[in-house]
Amino acid sequence: MAKTPVSTDRAPAAIGTYSQAVRAGGVHYLSGQIGLDPATKEMVPGGIDAQIARVFDNLQAVAVACGGSLAHAVKVNIYLTDLANFAKVNEAMAKYFPEPYPARAAIGVASLPRGALVEADAMLVID
Repeated sequence: MAKTPVSTDRAPAAIGTYSQAVRAGGVHYLSGQIGLDPATKEMVPGGIDAQIARVFDNLQAVAVACGGSLAHAVKVNIYLTDLANFAKVNEAMAKYFPEPYPARAAIGVASLPRGALVEADAMLVID
């Protein structure tokens, strides 16, 4: 099966040996996004709430570049440096993902790139 990279300038560019997303058949694997502003390439100011919103905005931009939206998400992984922010992620997900909600894992981690407080990746199925 062929793998096709997908990218957009509406999300932070990949830095390193990965793609923003890869399509294999009808499945799109979206790389992890942190709260980087794609225009400035800097972490958004405003703490966890701003970072959560930027993470999902970035994922949405990549999903659109794949020809879909976050409505096509079947699996999402969330990485938090403080699991006390789990409720804030739930609140944001209700705004970005329609029902039926995707399957999800939420994982507490010691640290994330660039001092991020949250990161998320996703898997989309687009027919």
